[in-house]
Amino acid sequence: MTRVVFASLVVLTVLSVAGLASAQEPKSSALAKELASALEAVKLDSIAAKDPSAPDTFVAALYFPGVQLLVISAKYTAPQLLNERLAKKEYRDTYIDLSSASVPASKVFVEDLGADGLKAKHEENTGADTYEVAGVRTVFDGDWKRQQVSEADYAKTFSTADARYAQLLTALIAQVKKDK
Repeated sequence: MTRVVFASLVVLTVLSVAGLASAQEPKSSALAKELASALEAVKLDSIAAKDPSAPDTFVAALYFPGVQLLVISAKYTAPQLLNERLAKKEYRDTYIDLSSASVPASKVFVEDLGADGLKAKHEENTGADTYEVAGVRTVFDGDWKRQQVSEADYAKTFSTADARYAQLLTALIAQVKKDK
């Protein structure tokens, strides 16, 4: 009887740990991989779309296969120009325009190394993902002290960044599917 109870406890512990691990998987992880695969399938290195959560905001991405995904979202000073670029599928130009002439307070910029979604901490001696919003940049290297924030604030920023990045990726994936 003791062996059965012990075995049951071991199984429950393993299942609990596995459940926690999957619950902690960033929202952006699967979406970034999906976007990378979709871009490779249609042989594109850039994509852009209107942000469905904010009609006056645009989102664009540059993809470097196996290396990184750069995603920017912002309002643009001349939205009619970007609407024309989107209609012509000038995605790289849209990305460049958003990088250079967007409304600074509205800008969100994500550097996703590995194009595999945001990670709160990377392996040692590897690059870290970054998230910039309205000029404030956070490096997700797990070292919140160096960035002069509390662990709780670092975790909150990561959660916010991951959720926003997931929204942006979803808009871009929809655009790739629409273009097929």
